[in-house]
Amino acid sequence: MGAAVVALAVAVALAQAASRLLTRAAEAWPLLVLMGLALATGLACLRIRRSRRNRADSERLSRLRITLSELDAMGDQQFEYALRDLLVRDGWAATKVGRGGDQAADVIGVLIPLGRIVVQAKHTRVGSKVGSSVMYEVNGTAGPAHRADHAVVVTNGSFTRDAMAWGDRHGVHWIDRDRLDQWAHEGKALHELLGLPARHARLPWRRAA
Repeated sequence: MGAAVVALAVAVALAQAASRLLTRAAEAWPLLVLMGLALATGLACLRIRRSRRNRADSERLSRLRITLSELDAMGDQQFEYALRDLLVRDGWAATKVGRGGDQAADVIGVLIPLGRIVVQAKHTRVGSKVGSSVMYEVNGTAGPAHRADHAVVVTNGSFTRDAMAWGDRHGVHWIDRDRLDQWAHEGKALHELLGLPARHARLPWRRAA
């Protein structure tokens, strides 16, 4: 008998609590609706701003032109970001990755069906030359470390004759000052400038680990 009374009291208390909650919810629903509308409006505004910003960035990059004198005046990091932006302009999904221990990769990009590209940036004083050792390093890490289909070394200077010859023999592309002007200033796409072949069956996410 005592247990039944306790159970009944608990049931009544729960019913009263539920009733109070429903009453409060009924009283507060206009405020909840307004809060929901405000949240939805805020999210919509954020999406619109983001969309406009992305569109503006795409339009800006599509018109991107950088002169050699501007590239010469950059620091190493600025130069790497500039190369990333140029790849994005050309349609690549590119990311700047250069840092300590980057294993000879400053920018990595992906573009279907061309595959994955690794860019090693060598910002230098005008007149300086990049030697063969850079080509050896990039050739040794582009595939094993970065699973790249294409590797390219870019400088605002020039390359030694041995470096260019070695790169041509072993598939490490090079962009010297003249080619950089065609890419950055004249607006020619990097893959067109280098004649990069498609890699339909060798996209990085389809490779075996």
